[in-house]
Amino acid sequence: MSTFLQGIAKKAREQPKHRFGNLYELLNEAYLRECWQDIRKEAAYGADHVSADAYEQQLEENIRDLVERLKGKRYRAKLVKRHYIPKGNGQRRPLGIPAVEDKLLQRAVARILEAIYEQDFLRCSYGYRPKVGALDAVDQLTIKLQFGRYHFVVEADIKGFFDNIQHDWLIRMLEERLEDGALLRLIRKWLKAGVLETDGQVIHPATGTPQGGVISPILANVYLHYALDLWFQKVVKPRCRGEACLIRYADDYVAAFQDQADAEHFYRELGPRLGKFGLEVAPDKTRVIPFSSQQARGRTSFDFLGFEFRWGTNRAGKPHLKRRTARKTLRRSIQQFTAWCRETCRHRAKDVFRELNAKLRGYYRYYGVSGNYPSLQQFFYRAMHILMKWLNRRSQRRSYTWPGFKELLHHFQVERPRLVGRPQRVTSGA
Repeated sequence: MSTFLQGIAKKAREQPKHRFGNLYELLNEAYLRECWQDIRKEAAYGADHVSADAYEQQLEENIRDLVERLKGKRYRAKLVKRHYIPKGNGQRRPLGIPAVEDKLLQRAVARILEAIYEQDFLRCSYGYRPKVGALDAVDQLTIKLQFGRYHFVVEADIKGFFDNIQHDWLIRMLEERLEDGALLRLIRKWLKAGVLETDGQVIHPATGTPQGGVISPILANVYLHYALDLWFQKVVKPRCRGEACLIRYADDYVAAFQDQADAEHFYRELGPRLGKFGLEVAPDKTRVIPFSSQQARGRTSFDFLGFEFRWGTNRAGKPHLKRRTARKTLRRSIQQFTAWCRETCRHRAKDVFRELNAKLRGYYRYYGVSGNYPSLQQFFYRAMHILMKWLNRRSQRRSYTWPGFKELLHHFQVERPRLVGRPQRVTSGA
């Protein structure tokens, strides 16, 4: 972190009510040049068709011109290119790809906001934050449920969260910490930037922030920090008769309670609370479930961040919280692997298996948690059968039998299922 960002973080930590001004002036050439190192050069380009490589060829001139436009208040946000990716349930997730110049400037502002809000965010928040991630949220929830006195879980889903962020509410939230009109106007420009749809139509959304925008993750965290986290910490928990905790990763979250009445009260109040900020819970994905090691063993389960949580027993016959890959996540992974085989298996075998090992290592790194080895094996064997099928389609003549294919896997040293130990960064509080 730059020295001036460390100073901002220190002041934000020591003065929780301080409102920062003159942050816009920090967007100078030296700082933007430093932020350029964070930009993914291989990422897709935006609506202006300028790639990161092309922008970098005249980096100094481009940054100098950008800073001059910022100082003269002549900067204009470019259109955001819309891109859709499949969600696995027949629907598509809309992404927004900003222009390279906008990515650079958004990254610069995001680093400033992170320096401030990392001092404010609660420990229950794990999404899009430095040094923590989805597996930390999974581990923390596991510890809470295994060793805490929780008997009921509220799992909830926010419908179209990124599309329904209310711009006015977001700016009001930012004003709790920012007293810099120029910086807030800059953020508004990104929120109001037109979206170039795949059919060439340009729309100007009244709400939301594009998924895929560099600035979107920190803005989303700020929004839910005020809309959900602080409310749970300062209003919900003090009124509970028993223990209560919240674990959130971006807009995915789970709340656990010791007392059933507390869980049901939170369930009833959640909709009106989020509705105040223009958000809506999905009724078919929001429920209160009993989740006690004694009463609900093997009968109830819930999904969180790609894992299914359920109670079982360990080798000694004692209650033990078990995690395995969620069924719908496993199906989606198989579908994605099939699509990858369809596109890749016509390449050279050496290249296919090099990419295959990279994919498998990434899969094991996330899903290779304690107790999940059977699910890893299931994915591996189903994936290998699919791979053999597509390799045999490369010619009219069948190339491999199963014994021959197993020799091929051995030759290319294909990664086998394994559990992956991780450094423990989880804290006990949330």
